[in-house]
Amino acid sequence: QGQLVESGGGLVQVGGSLRLSCAASRSVFRVNAMGWYRQAPGKQRELVASITTGGTTNYADSVKGRFTIDADNNQNTLYLQMNSLKPEDTAVYYCNNLNPPFWGQGTQVTVSS
Repeated sequence: QGQLVESGGGLVQVGGSLRLSCAASRSVFRVNAMGWYRQAPGKQRELVASITTGGTTNYADSVKGRFTIDADNNQNTLYLQMNSLKPEDTAVYYCNNLNPPFWGQGTQVTVSS
């Protein structure tokens, strides 16, 4: 089994910013695309952003224009820059490829109003 370690979450006020990081093992990272997912209390986990090995990005409508995903393919590291945060962004955030073999512990993001 590989490794996924998410970090960078925390408590932030509405309108604030956070930058999440994810260190992944090569077995997880070296696939067609990586993504950031989130799961809010009582809701299903959802994919909010993805990036292919070629650099093509995709975003859920709810985060488009506010979140930016990028990757350091040499370091097997994924990032998510989150700006203009809203209370509805509160969730545990996870990184993974698009066919998740397992899940890391995630990082909690809480946006307070």
